[in-house]
Amino acid sequence: MQQDPSQTPAAQPAAIPGGGGNAAAMSQMGFSDLIHNFDALGWIVFITLCLMSIMSIYFIVANFLRNAMIRGRMDRVINTFWETPSAQDAVRFLEEQPKGEPFSKIALDSASAAAHHQRNEGSRLVEALNRSEFIDRALRQAVARESLRLEGGMTVLATVGSSAPFVGLLGTVWGIYHALIKIAASGNASMEAVAGPVGEALIMTAFGLFVAIPAVLAYNFFVRQNRVIYAKFDEFAHDLHDFFATGSRVEGGVAPVAARK
Repeated sequence: MQQDPSQTPAAQPAAIPGGGGNAAAMSQMGFSDLIHNFDALGWIVFITLCLMSIMSIYFIVANFLRNAMIRGRMDRVINTFWETPSAQDAVRFLEEQPKGEPFSKIALDSASAAAHHQRNEGSRLVEALNRSEFIDRALRQAVARESLRLEGGMTVLATVGSSAPFVGLLGTVWGIYHALIKIAASGNASMEAVAGPVGEALIMTAFGLFVAIPAVLAYNFFVRQNRVIYAKFDEFAHDLHDFFATGSRVEGGVAPVAARK
């Protein structure tokens, strides 16, 4: 019986050369292989991105907790201060607030400035600055101090968000450079020669973006929240100035407040 030529060994599909080698090379593009292939600059880039990520996460959590505490107590502190008939009780309430609560510190500074000016009546201080100017000066300093505290960590978030992609890009360029060096040294441009360095380059790019994107989003979020708190600072400071300079709030005053002395 004559054998079908299509069934002869010569007619069988030939194996694709290097198929197994390419698969093995692609398996070397993982994170564990990246760690083993690092040189000095690769480690510097990787550690820098890790430190940026840790600082970013720390300040995101810290600013979120601080802003949540301020916004949660803000209305209660302001309303209780204005609604407390006794000045001594109002000051005692302000002194009981947590150390990081800014509105109570602004009110205490203005009350302290008013009391200090009153104690020094007839002195050169009173001659140089009247009551309104002295209280206004104290309020400006208090608002500036508390506003500066709200900015804690914002510079770090802005720096991480703007520089982390470039640090990752440095790792990318270095990984491609390694791939070219291997090709030049071995004369072999196969996947086995370039898979490791190219994998390093891609992972560094992704790591830089992974660090930068949360920092940018958090920075924009906190800028918006701080802007609302700054507006409350200014509103509260104007009301405090009116009260301590004249004895009552000029607009929208609460009845018990006008009776304080």
